Amino acid sequence: MGYGLGAFLLAVGLVLALAVTDSVSGVDLTMVGWILAAVGLLALVLTAVTANRARGVRSVETTQHGDGSHTVSERRTEI
Repeated sequence: MGYGLGAFLLAVGLVLALAVTDSVSGVDLTMVGWILAAVGLLALVLTAVTANRARGVRSVETTQHGDGSHTVSERRTEI
């Protein structure tokens, strides 16, 4: 979803919940606003968690042996 969608939903939800005083028959705009704000906040949190999970440290080590052969070792550490 991304940060942009989460921020957009949060902003639209807060505007509906706090600033709009009009009414639509059968629809509580304040409740719709709070729901959109909650979904936007959830999207921001989930995006931050999944973006952090993708980062890590990768190290490559090459060892040269006495007989002239090489060994390459790769290690990845999740942060």
